[in-house]
Amino acid sequence: MRRSRINMFKLTSMTISILGILLIIGTVLVFAYIGVDAISEAISGSVDRGSQYDELAKLQSDYSALKVQYDDAKKEVYRRNNDNLTKTYLNAEIELVKVKSAIDDVNSALVTDKPKEEVDERIKTARYQLQVAAQALDDLRRRL
Repeated sequence: MRRSRINMFKLTSMTISILGILLIIGTVLVFAYIGVDAISEAISGSVDRGSQYDELAKLQSDYSALKVQYDDAKKEVYRRNNDNLTKTYLNAEIELVKVKSAIDDVNSALVTDKPKEEVDERIKTARYQLQVAAQALDDLRRRL
């Protein structure tokens, strides 16, 4: 009888020890998974931000090229000294100012770590404004 109690105690003790080890291993695995997930999220977030910064650089480059074209058109408009052309140019230049403002909004959103969706929306708005300004310049050139 004594021997069976000792064996039973050993078996119970061994079972508890094994369960404890399994729980410790399970806890370590859960924390490892959470850590790996957090690291991969940080990496993918950095990649997203990188592509958004690339898009901002492209928008700024396109704006600079468009600004040069506007400056050339401005010289021609003022050389001709026509009030209708001047009005058309000023309206087109307002669209160019809107582009600059939209690009500054994108930059501001990136600097202040706004959510990806909001930055993407601002990039989309800046692209649209860039198209509107380019169309306004084309309309002005047709009148020149």
